Amino acid sequence: MAYEPVLPIKLDSTSNGEFAPVPVSPGIAHANRLAAQRITDNARRTGQKRRMFMTGLCGAATTLLTLNEAFASQGARGGAFELPPEAGLDPQMAQAITGREFIFDIQTHMIEAQGTAWRNGPSAGGLDQLRSLLSLPPKQCAEGPGLWCYDARNFIKDVFLDSDTDLAVLSFVPALPDENPVSMKEATRVRDLVAGLGDKRRLLLHAMVVPNAQPYQRQLERMAEMHHAYGIAAWKVYPQWGPRGVGWWLDDPEVGIPFIEQARRIGVNNICMHKGLAFGGQEPRYASCVDVGRVARRYPDVNFIIYHSGFEISRREGPYDPARADRGIDSLVKSLQDNGIAPNSNVYAELGSTWRMVMRDPDQAAHTLGKLLKHVGDKRVLWGSDSIWYGSPQDQIQAFRAFQISREFQDRYGYPDLTPALKADVFGLNAAPVYRIDPATARRRADVDTVGQLKAAYLEAPRPSFATYGPRDATEWRRFRALHGDGPG
Repeated sequence: MAYEPVLPIKLDSTSNGEFAPVPVSPGIAHANRLAAQRITDNARRTGQKRRMFMTGLCGAATTLLTLNEAFASQGARGGAFELPPEAGLDPQMAQAITGREFIFDIQTHMIEAQGTAWRNGPSAGGLDQLRSLLSLPPKQCAEGPGLWCYDARNFIKDVFLDSDTDLAVLSFVPALPDENPVSMKEATRVRDLVAGLGDKRRLLLHAMVVPNAQPYQRQLERMAEMHHAYGIAAWKVYPQWGPRGVGWWLDDPEVGIPFIEQARRIGVNNICMHKGLAFGGQEPRYASCVDVGRVARRYPDVNFIIYHSGFEISRREGPYDPARADRGIDSLVKSLQDNGIAPNSNVYAELGSTWRMVMRDPDQAAHTLGKLLKHVGDKRVLWGSDSIWYGSPQDQIQAFRAFQISREFQDRYGYPDLTPALKADVFGLNAAPVYRIDPATARRRADVDTVGQLKAAYLEAPRPSFATYGPRDATEWRRFRALHGDGPG
């Protein structure tokens, strides 16, 4: 198939592997082609080479402004990327997509690729290896999604050099711990490699838990072993997935409750769970958030972090409707309300893949963000990008900085104004206390540690690939699933 042109803001059909790639609308496809032509024209007008223009603020602004035109022509009223028309040519006018927020990405991924030097034991001379990344040519990995596209080298470059991300959490895909494409040993090695270059808290780790795998008691024992060995920061679970194709509820007395109580005994009370984005071949009912409010009420001392916020590809988000709340984000809102969980309590909504999907639809983006901020709480919406399946998260960051819910939707539905302060909360300040991070200290260290210095040097001549690495059509999706099993997320 013919793929979309390479642009600094990547609205394309790329999937994270949990769902079949969703083609962009004809309007967005046309806008992407028009943005590519405008970037060429604007680069010429400013006397820059096209590649250099794309890496600057005006390249991203040109793309966002062109998308605004496409959205307006389709009758979108919920929101837009707020940029002055001159932003496509004047970097000073494009400041809405730049910032100095503390950015803490709590959902990132990588793969332990076979046959790479990064797999063969501890790194010797980590700084030299990181510097060697800067001399690598841009990788268009999406031309054929091989495992090497997702390895540690690409992960570190995309997340820490090519984006404004300060801290990140490295997560896992749905698989038994001994079969996961990222072993705890490799995850720890990458964490320690980053730590060796600076702040030891730049990269935090999940531990993958499959509480519905037999024998159940052994799964609980492994939790204590993993925490002791690796110092994990949170647990990652997939309630809709299981080794026998059967999911589980968080308040299942034989599976969910023993898992939560074991987490409390160990003293790691952050539970990150995949909700929404139903897997093919699994029971879709377990993608619902109906059980979230029940356990949140029962365990007020546990932080329940809802990855993807319950978002479903097959269900377009609109105003909250309790009569249509069996799935999607509405299932999360209804579960909280039914169980008396007030906004800004112990349930958190994470935006990985969700924001990336609704970026292409400003009405849906307004409803998604508006409902989460209103009902889950403005202090409980957390930034996640699901990178590196989508390449560098920088375009997601820039688009979120520029996006605003329309005054019409604010007044009609009670959605908040997306102020810079609110966006800063979402970007990192909300997640910081959950992971016991002091943002001011983390930012100071990030500015002066070796990674910060390395990044400063890199930004003198950045070489982002603007690539997305996940599957983009049905053929690539089938190939990806054959390589990775049930997919990442």
